[in-house]
Formats: sequence, structure tokens, C-alpha cells
Amino acid sequence: MIRRRVVVSGEVQGVYYRDSCRQQAQAAGVAGWVRNRPDRTVEAVFEGTPDGVDRLVSWTKHGPELAIVDGVAVFEETPEGLSGFDIRSTA
Repeated sequence: MIRRRVVVSGEVQGVYYRDSCRQQAQAAGVAGWVRNRPDRTVEAVFEGTPDGVDRLVSWTKHGPELAIVDGVAVFEETPEGLSGFDIRSTA
């Protein structure tokens, strides 16, 4: 199991980014959460198999159809054993 935290910048709020991310995570069997941040970025944490997490990290680089992603910062973290995938309220 691995864990990655990503911070996505660009036109990523108000374009169904969080719900699309949740759907992608559930399809990949990845646990974690996603939330909007006050600085207009989206932050997400993914935990799961290396293949599943890598799939989600790759997806964040383009996001849903209406998103315009300018950048993705990826941080390696220690897994916490999360289960399920949540949309959290703004940080």
C-alpha cells in the first residue's frame, strides 16, 4: 500500500472535480479524500495499491472534462490505512 497527497492548481473548482475524483477513486479501488482549498486549488489523498494510486495521480493531471489543470504537486506520505473515499468540506 502507498499514499500520495496531491495539490491541483488551475480551473479546478466548480467543474465537478471532487465528485469526478471520487468516482475515479472508487473505480480504481483507492481510498482517501478530496477537498477544495481556499486558494482555489484542490487537495486529495490517495491510498491503495501502487497501480491504483498511480492511476489516480495521472488522472489529476487532466481531471474532468471542464477542468483546466495548470499544475499538480505530488507528495509521498506514509499510509494511514484509510477506507472508502470521501469528499471533504473546504480546508
